[in-house]
Amino acid sequence: MAKKAKGNRVQVILECTEHKASGMPGTSRYITTKNRKNTTDRLELKKYNPILKRVTVHKEIK
Repeated sequence: MAKKAKGNRVQVILECTEHKASGMPGTSRYITTKNRKNTTDRLELKKYNPILKRVTVHKEIK
């Protein structure tokens, strides 16, 4: 019986960089998926931050 291969799609967590630097309580995080083969570097997307009430840059965390 062969081993099951790992999929190329992995779940990643995106966290707001501006909120983290501001020192306000709470965090803005999103969960999304990325293709491991096509996107080898870390994701950086603009997403809505409900605490700051504006669109901010969210970066992938481990």
